[in-house]
Amino acid sequence: MSQDEAPVYCYLLACADGTYYAGWTTDPARRLRQHNDGRGARYTRSRRPVRLVYVEALPDRTSAMKRERALKRLSHQEKTDLIARAEPPCFLS
Repeated sequence: MSQDEAPVYCYLLACADGTYYAGWTTDPARRLRQHNDGRGARYTRSRRPVRLVYVEALPDRTSAMKRERALKRLSHQEKTDLIARAEPPCFLS
């Protein structure tokens, strides 16, 4: 990652209806606020509140977009298993 480039993250949100939403961002905490304020993705607007349940750091935006697509292709159970194996996000403490 170049020094000019901000860190990039893929994330999973747990929606109030029990579904998951995958996305990418340079600031997971800010993005979570946007989703919960109704300024995130259309998918999450009617499924609030959402909780950040998985975050993965990636080297660049291209990698993040590819990983996001891979996360979206996982089944609900596969996403649940991934979340269960992950470390808690440190920036939410």
